[in-house]
Order: sequence, then structure tokens, then C-alpha cells
Amino acid sequence: MKFQFLASTYLLLLWGLPLLAALLIIHGRRAGRKLRVFSRRPEALKQGRRWRTMLQRGLLFVALGLIIIALARPAWEQKPTTMKRQGRDVIFVLDVSRSMLAEDLSPNRLERAKLAIMDCLERLQGDRVSLVAFAGSAKVSCPLTLDYGFFRQMLERLSTDMEVKGGTNIGDTLRMVQRQVFDNQVKAYKDIILITDGEDHESFPINAAEAVGDEGIRLIVIGLGDEGQGQPIPIIDGQGRRRHLTHEGKEVYSRLDADTLRQIALATPGGRYLPVATGAIDLGQVYLDLIAGDEKRQLSEESIENFDEKFQWFLGLALLLLMVEMVILTTQAKEMVRK
Repeated sequence: MKFQFLASTYLLLLWGLPLLAALLIIHGRRAGRKLRVFSRRPEALKQGRRWRTMLQRGLLFVALGLIIIALARPAWEQKPTTMKRQGRDVIFVLDVSRSMLAEDLSPNRLERAKLAIMDCLERLQGDRVSLVAFAGSAKVSCPLTLDYGFFRQMLERLSTDMEVKGGTNIGDTLRMVQRQVFDNQVKAYKDIILITDGEDHESFPINAAEAVGDEGIRLIVIGLGDEGQGQPIPIIDGQGRRRHLTHEGKEVYSRLDADTLRQIALATPGGRYLPVATGAIDLGQVYLDLIAGDEKRQLSEESIENFDEKFQWFLGLALLLLMVEMVILTTQAKEMVRK
């Protein structure tokens, strides 16, 4: 039988018991001398108190020792427990092209998307997550992981200045995710949350989505941006001045391509398109509604040894000894009054 203390640091308090004993002995001797001065029968008082005092202090110190041991959480009787972790694989694919700097959402499309992912992360229920940033090309910023802290750090670093080509290439990004991020041996339990304004540059995104759907992967597409007139794209020039992106002398306006995004989502089984446009989105609630309740795969299984804590025994015995000590103290006080 293996024995251990789960909070062994508290055992250091046992070193304080000898010091406390010395202080009580000194205090007891001084108190005894004063009582004998005022007692009519000092010898009888001395003999009557001695054994009770020793017993009382012994009980007190044993009780204190037991309380300290209880604080250290003694445990034994190991019980093997099998822990199973279940979940889905959720890939957040985020557009970091310059068009995501448009300010039809505050402070801009990209920052609003990052905030939405952060909110969603707080509600995840044991799913593995991955982060892919894309523009004209794609980059895996965070591979599939259960380390949400690391995922959060990678998300905070995303910007339009990442080392990816300019433009918006949804089709090739989906192909890369299918090929490099997911486990090809399992054809279910997979979701892609694609967040973009949808301005694809001829990468055949619908065909790519169909190939993703054939692998049992579901696409949930979040469309951001003004679908009508569009918005200019603010940039900072080489002299640090703020201006709008231009092409051939004309300002570039970014518009939400809702039609393409809707077709991309519907090309996968159970796919959904959510036209946020310039409104608000609770991505955490989207996760709860569309992903959390779906079938999950077993991600890991491990056997751990749990110890059965027995601090209650030590604490109960300590309380019993303190009650006996109180009875002795009360009896001694009554006798002192009579003498």
C-alpha cells in the first residue's frame, strides 16, 4: 500500500511544536508559583495539578500534531481511474488579407474576427483547435492542439503584415487545410470555421469546398463586411501617413462576396453560411449551437492513480482529544476553586 501526503508542505509546521511546548512549560511554572502563593494547601495543589497538567498538555500537543497531519492531506489506497477525452477537431481559418482592414466593423474586420474567436475559445468543450491564416497563400499558425493558451498567443499575433502573399485565396487554403492539418485516417468529427470577406481571386473555392465535404468535413462560413457599396481599405504609407489603398489611381473598395461564401458552405454536409456583414456575431453561441452537441471522437485515453484521502481520520481523532483536554481543564479549574 503506497502512502503519501498530497500537501506535504504543511508538515513543516510540526517543527513549531517543540517551541510551543517550551513556551507552555515556562508559562505553566510561573502560573503554578503564583497559585501556590495564594493557596492554603500549596503541597496538595502541586501534587494534584502535576499529573493533570502533563496529561492535558500531552493531549493538546498530540491533537495539534494530528491537525497538522490532516492539513498535509494524507492519502493511501490507490484507485486506478481511466480518463477519456472526447471532442472534435475545429480549424479556425482566418482571412488576413488587406481587405480585412476595412472599418465597416469596429475597429476593423480582422480585429472583430479575432475577438469573436477569443470569445468562442472560452466555450470550447475539450475540442482540439488549430489556426490557419491566409491571404494569397496560407500558413498554419497553430497546429491541432488542446493547449488553448498557446492557440490564444498565436491568434493575438495575427496581422495583415504576416509572411503570406497578398490577395485572397480561399480555394488553395481549403486544400492545404485538408492535406496538412487534418488527420486523414478519420473522416468525421471535423469542422472548419472560415472567417473572411469572401473576395476570392479565382482559386476555385467551391470545388475545394466540395473536396473538403467529400472527406466528411463541415464548413461554417462567417462573412464579414459591407455587401453593398463596400468600404475603402486604410493603410499606412512609407512616411507614416494614413491613406486608402489605391489601384491605378482609384481607391479600392472591399465588398462582402456573400454569394460565393454561401456556395462554399453549402458544398459541405451540414455546412452553414452566417452573413454577419457589418453586424455583431456571438461565435461562442455559434459553436454551442452547431458544434458542441455533435458527435465527438475519442481524442485520448490515459490511466491515472487516484489516492483516497484520509485526513478525516486524523481530524476526527484530534477533535476527540481536544474534547478530553477540555474536560480535564474544566475539572482542574473546579478543584482549584475549592482549594
